[in-house]
Amino acid sequence: MPKRVLQGTVVSDKGDKTIVVKVERRFTHPLLKKTVRRTKNYHAHDEGNAFKVGDVVRIEESKPISKTKSWVALASDAEA
Repeated sequence: MPKRVLQGTVVSDKGDKTIVVKVERRFTHPLLKKTVRRTKNYHAHDEGNAFKVGDVVRIEESKPISKTKSWVALASDAEA
């Protein structure tokens, strides 16, 4: 099964080697036919502490790294 890759914005870089990424998804409501936005925060592993708050970053699913981290930061869109 392929690993999921999501794109979002870094909202926190306070932890050592950890960033919090806000991922937004949009979908059409089945009854109201209106576009709805939902956001979710993911804790991702950032080995070199390279990402700062406000960076747009891609994260990839991985095996659990800690209690809350199961994602790894890949590269920001500016670098890719």
